[in-house]
Amino acid sequence: MTRVRVAGFSISLDGFGAGPEQSLENPLGKRGRELHQWIFGTRMFRAMIGESGGSDGIDQAYAHRSMDGFGAFILGRNMFGPIRGPWPDNSWKGWWGDNPPYHAPTFVLTHYPRDPIEMEGGTTFFFVTNGIAEALEQAKLAANGRDVKIGGGVETVRQYLLAGLIDELHFALSPVVLGQGEAMFAGIDLPALGYRVTEHQATEHATHIVLSR
Repeated sequence: MTRVRVAGFSISLDGFGAGPEQSLENPLGKRGRELHQWIFGTRMFRAMIGESGGSDGIDQAYAHRSMDGFGAFILGRNMFGPIRGPWPDNSWKGWWGDNPPYHAPTFVLTHYPRDPIEMEGGTTFFFVTNGIAEALEQAKLAANGRDVKIGGGVETVRQYLLAGLIDELHFALSPVVLGQGEAMFAGIDLPALGYRVTEHQATEHATHIVLSR
């Protein structure tokens, strides 16, 4: 049965999932990279960027889980790129180069239509203009029984949370205080939505917390 999951989502101690002022130079917002130190040294991440080696252990286990078992992905517009408004042309094809890490159908939420983009490695980007429910319906069909990952960013996760559409969330709580950025939990009552902590493990770089319902 297809589940809808958030996995490997890094947040700061003060609840921010990205820094402010996203740009080409700062895809995760200013200081956003500090949230992700837990994953950069893992075997999974190093393999993703074409390098060998890397750490094992708890961080590696959660890093592996963050991309394993998914048959489709859903991304907000900002997770695909920094362009706002109508697409000026078809030149921008995502942050990741010719071979994105998804290797599965990936649905991008946007207000502006665009033809699908077939990339190397099995990733095809589809652009959905009819909202989160339509994107999830398409993603579940494409996943063919595997799970669907809500890949972010913060506002996309919040929308799916508030709509009651997420079954499980894994957050990597990083020992970083950002002070500003995109707040994940503002105005959201997780227990009222039925979530409880079902896993928690700490490492040098993060505390991994899984919420399920």
